[in-house]
Amino acid sequence: MPDLLIELFSEEIPARMQTRAGEDLKKRITDGLVEAGLTYAGAVALTTPRRLTLTVQGLLGESPTIREERKGPKVGAPDKAIEGFLRGAGLTRDQLEERDTPKGAVYFASIEKPGRPAAEIIAEVLEATIRNFPWPKSMRWGRGSLRWVRPLHSILCILSDEAGTQVVPLEVEGIAAGDSTEGHRFMAPGKFSVTSFEDYEAKLKRAHVVLSPSERADHIWADAQNMAFAAGLELVEDKGLLAEVAGLVEWPVVLMGQIDAEFLDLPPEVLQTSMKEHQKFFSVRNPKTGRIERFITVANRETADNGATILAGNQKVLSARLADAKFFWENDLRIAKSDMVQWTRSLENVTFHNKLGTQAERIARIASLARELAPITGADPDQAAKAARLAKADLSSEMVYEFPELQGLMGRYYIEAAGEDAAVAAVAQEHYSPLGPSDDVPTAPLSVTVALADKLDTLTGFWAIDEKPTGSKDPFALRRAALGVIRLVLGGSLALRLDQYIDSELLKYELTRLREIGDEQDLYTLESTLEAISKFGVFGAAFRTVVDHIKNSETHPFEPNLGEGSVLKSIADRIESNSNDLLSFIHDRLKVFLRDEGIRHDIIDACIAMEGNDDLTLLVKRARALNEVLRTEDGENLVQGFKRANNILTQAEERDGVEYSYGADVKFAETDSEKALFAALDAGQAKIAPALKAEDFSAAMAAMAALRGPIDAFFEEVQVNTDNDVLRRNRLNLLSQIREICSSVADLTRIEG
Repeated sequence: MPDLLIELFSEEIPARMQTRAGEDLKKRITDGLVEAGLTYAGAVALTTPRRLTLTVQGLLGESPTIREERKGPKVGAPDKAIEGFLRGAGLTRDQLEERDTPKGAVYFASIEKPGRPAAEIIAEVLEATIRNFPWPKSMRWGRGSLRWVRPLHSILCILSDEAGTQVVPLEVEGIAAGDSTEGHRFMAPGKFSVTSFEDYEAKLKRAHVVLSPSERADHIWADAQNMAFAAGLELVEDKGLLAEVAGLVEWPVVLMGQIDAEFLDLPPEVLQTSMKEHQKFFSVRNPKTGRIERFITVANRETADNGATILAGNQKVLSARLADAKFFWENDLRIAKSDMVQWTRSLENVTFHNKLGTQAERIARIASLARELAPITGADPDQAAKAARLAKADLSSEMVYEFPELQGLMGRYYIEAAGEDAAVAAVAQEHYSPLGPSDDVPTAPLSVTVALADKLDTLTGFWAIDEKPTGSKDPFALRRAALGVIRLVLGGSLALRLDQYIDSELLKYELTRLREIGDEQDLYTLESTLEAISKFGVFGAAFRTVVDHIKNSETHPFEPNLGEGSVLKSIADRIESNSNDLLSFIHDRLKVFLRDEGIRHDIIDACIAMEGNDDLTLLVKRARALNEVLRTEDGENLVQGFKRANNILTQAEERDGVEYSYGADVKFAETDSEKALFAALDAGQAKIAPALKAEDFSAAMAAMAALRGPIDAFFEEVQVNTDNDVLRRNRLNLLSQIREICSSVADLTRIEG
């Protein structure tokens, strides 16, 4: 069984595209081979800046012969039907076979597709892969029509086994496949031929090319660490930069250079970011001071002076870059110490979103919301509002304009330099967190407050303008914002009623729109509703209360217009709809978040169906307690007993047209199990009600699970739908009591199975 070796040799491939290109080459070639009948034992893709390489081991020498039998039309069918069948099968009429079937004589065709040599199949698959390769960006060169990421120079494609090596006959746009490649561009120019993958890899290494990206990365990291350690320093880890640099060189040569003393006092993050973004340098830190004092660069060749000339050139360019960074830093510090307000003022001219206003308007909304949230998070309202107003000031700084990834971090430096409290300064950096599922969640009350306000403003704003995520598209990272809200609330165990803040923020956006068209009566109604939300909790209750008050008050000379199509009714309906939809969106993110804990979606649904589902801390406590109970035999069987009771009761209520919820009387109990169930329900209710009031869901769930035995015994011994109407009604009311008690803990009808 031969092995296949493919190399596509070109000008330098951007490092960010290499890994994906290797995966695409492997998938397209192997999928094409298997589809054509060529199976294989294993395949590996490798990349360097100038080549995509694929080795496929244990390939079949030819595709197997395929024999297929097709059933055709009946004998005597119209000629057109028979001719169509013949065309599809590629046969003539005299090659058909007549067979008797239960439905009469039928034509059958036996089709044989002979196997094909592997080389023939490989040529077709490789040409199709090259011509249709999914580069993110590609180019044409010369007069040909072929598109590739950079000009393609040669194709190596060979099959090798014990008998020798065969070049696969193939030509694409004048480039004929062969058995030769090139070594390092500078250290080993010129072509050489190969006979197998092992021969290819060995000769490349002798020609100063390390084929494996992981081997290049390991070599770079080991040498860099050794150099830093020898100087009494430590290398700053950066896996992303390591992968990128490994994709820039074929023969990595690690060099360590010195940073000029005048730049050593720059914040280490500034030095690290500038060197990484502009020069692809690794940072080397002094563990005693935390300062970045040296850099590591990776050259693509060995030199006679051991890299001295390369280092000198790099240090010259680096000094120019760091001089710019130093200027930005010193200029920003001067502004921060004298008048940081000019930064926030300049944000009045920066658009956040064309439908959501400027960055300055957004900051004002966040500051207002932070003040409202502060009592819940334990922060000082005035400090929270101040921190929110300063948190994004660094967006106007020159340093953040040059390095946007430093936003927040630079704000912390600048706010501290302005003499503000360290906790206020920390908000600038921490309020963006958490950015992802593995990102740390801030714990300081001020940071939690502003982070929550920031994310809630983002969510409510984009819901208000109907810019919600659709499918896999989420251009404004709203899923990430919702997950951030969840992690902040749960991380701080906050008793936060989300509905109240969602509704009030949505109403603020509607008020902004309404002020532009100006209807004083509608404005008065909605502004009064905004004040009432803090008292009534949600928009709906506050709105209805305000409307009733205006209608019944003699001091108001108008009645709110709530007719169909009125502005006021449209706004009210829109707020209610958006609020419900946004809370549902957050619940969906919560399901994903809790799935990692092993909590099933139906368990969360059973808890979401309960009152107070906008309090995420309460909701999750309930879900975790229910999840623990359902892991036990009592809990699992109780659900079945509950469902049985609920089904019998529901069917009886539908059939009788009445609701059995008027309380069962123990004096009508006939059996011991029936009397025991009465006692168990009374005892369970006595434990469950106070436990729920105290939000002790574990105790409530345990008391509910304890009902399993009495309920099982009742169903084993008692016939509910007896002929005695008095007993039947009493027992149905007893089932209603089971439903009521269990449903007070969670909506068990939503539990699957």
